[in-house]
Amino acid sequence: MTEASSVPLENQPSVIVRREGRAGRITLNRPRALNALAYDMVAPMVDALRAWADDPKVELVILDGAGERGLCAGGDVVSLYHSKKDGTDLARRFWSEEYVLNAMIGSYGKPFIAIQDGIVMGGGIGLSGHASHRIVTERSMLAMPETAIGLIPDVGGTWLLAHAPGQIGAFLGLTGHRMNSGDALYAGIADTCIASSALPELIDLLANTDEPVSVAIAQRATAPSPSVLADNREMIDRVFSLPTVEQIRAALIAEPGEFSAKVAKAIGPYSPLAMKATLAAIRRAKALGSLERALEIEYRLCVRLFDRGEFTEGIRALLIDKDRKPAWNPPRLEDVDDALLDGLFASMPSGGDIRLGV
Repeated sequence: MTEASSVPLENQPSVIVRREGRAGRITLNRPRALNALAYDMVAPMVDALRAWADDPKVELVILDGAGERGLCAGGDVVSLYHSKKDGTDLARRFWSEEYVLNAMIGSYGKPFIAIQDGIVMGGGIGLSGHASHRIVTERSMLAMPETAIGLIPDVGGTWLLAHAPGQIGAFLGLTGHRMNSGDALYAGIADTCIASSALPELIDLLANTDEPVSVAIAQRATAPSPSVLADNREMIDRVFSLPTVEQIRAALIAEPGEFSAKVAKAIGPYSPLAMKATLAAIRRAKALGSLERALEIEYRLCVRLFDRGEFTEGIRALLIDKDRKPAWNPPRLEDVDDALLDGLFASMPSGGDIRLGV
């Protein structure tokens, strides 16, 4: 691995891997694309983490994003959309290799500090949400909005949401609610809030001094934004504990108040199949024994939603044609039956499943 480089970021690869002092540094470097995660960015990170695991000179890892707009706005879903049209296996390769990276981060043997500054969505949650030290700022905005594009919260999202307090995970997974710093802390997706202006000093301290990681972070903690999730916890727990998405939606419509009305309106256009699969996946993940097992189930769901065309139809409507008129299949929640859901969760044929860890 290279030492810290003075080459301008714009002249470097889309993921910059180097050693700085005692730290292994990983910087996502696609600021114009909000550091969206492309397929060719995954392998360098996996290789770096494997090399650093046994390198005594590397005592910790720091992940951040170039620019000031976000750590990572998610995966490069447009490339996956085109891969279906082209008939390639990019989606399966991307998800299988990305999930290896997510699992590595979740079980890494050295402190892994993820700077969740700015926008952190989808794949960005997978890179940061499983880290040992997760730092948000006053400008953080975290979300798992996959149901809007015909997918489920993957990259270990169902595992994180299953372990959120009460019904917060079901709420976040179904609605794609955009979390501020207080929300992220409340949901257990982040650990500490630090002012964005203090990040350069903190990173330098972590990399170039012997100060303990937890002490350095705790000493610079600041108060997060007020949590919308905390303010609405009673309603969220009551409504999102209902057995089905249909009942949840009906309860939201009947619920008085501006917040519930806004949520009910927001989920109206989302994929019925993706919403039902999401609720089932989060509830089933509570009984799984590890992040790895959750990722294996998520892989089945994502591949099948991709193969059915639900995911690509969502991308078409939102990002390609931008007509915001997806033709979901099935078109109504009532048409998504248990047999269809069970088929999504079933083992893949002919050894098509992925296996992570032991």
